[in-house]
Amino acid sequence: MYDLVIIGGGPAGLTAGIYAQRARLNTILIEKQMVGGQIAVSDVIENYPGFPSISGAGLMEKFEEHAKGLGLKISFMDVENITLDGNVKVLKTSEGELRAKAVIVATGARPRRLGVPGEKELTGKGVSYCATCDGPFFRGQRVMVVGGGDTAVKEAVYLSRLAAKVYVVHRRDKFRAEKMHMEKAEATQNIEFLCSHVLKEIKAENGVVTKAVVEDLKGSAIKDIEVEGVFIFVGINPTTDFVDADKDASGFIKTNARMETSVPGIFAAGDCRTTPLLQVATAVGDGAIAAAMAEEYIEGF
Repeated sequence: MYDLVIIGGGPAGLTAGIYAQRARLNTILIEKQMVGGQIAVSDVIENYPGFPSISGAGLMEKFEEHAKGLGLKISFMDVENITLDGNVKVLKTSEGELRAKAVIVATGARPRRLGVPGEKELTGKGVSYCATCDGPFFRGQRVMVVGGGDTAVKEAVYLSRLAAKVYVVHRRDKFRAEKMHMEKAEATQNIEFLCSHVLKEIKAENGVVTKAVVEDLKGSAIKDIEVEGVFIFVGINPTTDFVDADKDASGFIKTNARMETSVPGIFAAGDCRTTPLLQVATAVGDGAIAAAMAEEYIEGF
């Protein structure tokens, strides 16, 4: 039986792993897909202290090297559910059963879909949720970015370096993105903003994207825009289905300041929990607190 099982290999999970190793806890970190989480596919990060500019993959490589250097065991498997056997947490996984005194859930979140016609059918055929993954396929072509937050604007700037034209569609007349990101986007000549517009449909010919149908919310006009790619950044959904703990209306796990969930011995950290800010810096703080509080819980187990 492990002292601690950490679920998720993003910034929060890796930080928790670093603190757990330093506390000499018998720990395993399990990850479903790839170490690094969603931030690993970000082209550039400019707001993590100590790194004025670094790729998401580059930063996460440093996190992983640090954790492994301390001896953190990392295994790849999927967690199906967590049950209790007294105070012991029993994790049913794709690779069998794990038992632990404490668990830290740091599973992050996944991109939210719009649900417009053509989106599901054309995913991977011109519809994408990751500019750094798929942007190079659209070099010299026309693309559309949907969204108004930091991610949408940052990815639009990245795509502008590859694509001939980038349309940014946002349903409101003002963007939520940081001013620094907006300044970069507004200074980029091949980015065109379509405020107060919504994406209504994605059209294709021969199975690949050719047009995006948008509606002007102020004028009610609907028009087709010729694009070869549509990148959607309209929020995230937490990966928390396997956790039977109190959650908010959107499915994010509720915690207190100690990262404790409603289930004693189960903690949550990072983007999967209810938090006012989804950033690497805040995830790191969450992971550190969760590991320290888990250590305290384990001592009294």
